[in-house]
This record gives sequence, structure tokens and C-alpha cells, in this order.
Amino acid sequence: MVAVVRPAPPSLRPMRPEDVAEVSRIESSAYEFPWTEGIFRDCLRAGYGCWVLALDAEIAGYGVLSVAAGEAHLLNVCVAPRLQGEGHGRRLMKRLIDLARWHQAQRIFLEVRPSNPRAIRLYHDLGFNEIGRRPNYYPARQGREDALVLALELLHEPGS
Repeated sequence: MVAVVRPAPPSLRPMRPEDVAEVSRIESSAYEFPWTEGIFRDCLRAGYGCWVLALDAEIAGYGVLSVAAGEAHLLNVCVAPRLQGEGHGRRLMKRLIDLARWHQAQRIFLEVRPSNPRAIRLYHDLGFNEIGRRPNYYPARQGREDALVLALELLHEPGS
């Protein structure tokens, strides 16, 4: 008989200050204009929902969610480039959406670069709709890039 060892399923847990260096390394490997460690530390200090997706002891991805006045804003979400395409982004997004619902947000917003078609496809698959555009929002190699603004209405389950 051969035993098959399966890896533990990914888990979502709150980001800790000691995670920031690894989160920042992932951010820098994924984006040309990354957030700094200081920005992540500021988000933790501000009390934003900062979460990491962990595969065993390794951080596979993270998300930063702000919730106030019945609305949630997904400020940053990322999966390590070498782990993309394995469903981790979808798993992370679904959990962040669930957290927004738990905080009784009625809708969730995010911005995404038009030059990021994989993310746009994922967001559309999850039910987000484009509701606007922010001109010159992101830094880009050739100056600035617009942001697409997407929103998802969070319909609460009956009895919740």
C-alpha cells in the first residue's frame, strides 16, 4: 500500500507584522510599481483587514480590505507570481468577499489596471461589474495608466 501525502489546503489568516517583509517581497515580484513595506505596516496600524493566504508555512498571497459605512474597498490583492493559475486568487477573493459580507458591507469596490486582463477576467467571473474609470490613476512605464473601477453588490443570504 502506498500512502499519498496531500498538502494541507490553503488557509486565510490575519496578516501579522512579521509577515510584512514576505508580503512586500511578493508585491515587488508581482508589480512594477509595488506598495512599500511602510504602506503595508500603515494598513495594519489603521486596522484594515489585512489577510494572508498561507500554504503550510509559506505565504502564497494576501489581500487588504477596508470596510466602512456599509461599503468595502479591496485595496490590494495579490498571489505570488509562481503560484498564479492554481486557483489561489479565486480562493482569496471569495474569502475577502465573505469577510466584507460579515462586516455587513452592501457592496465592494476595487480598481484594476486595464492592462491586467487575467485579474479583470477573475473579477468578472466573481460577479464584479465595471462602473467607472479613474483617469491617470496608476503610475506606468510611459507615464500614467487609468484604473477600471469595479463593484459587486453583496446580496446577503436570507436570515442573515
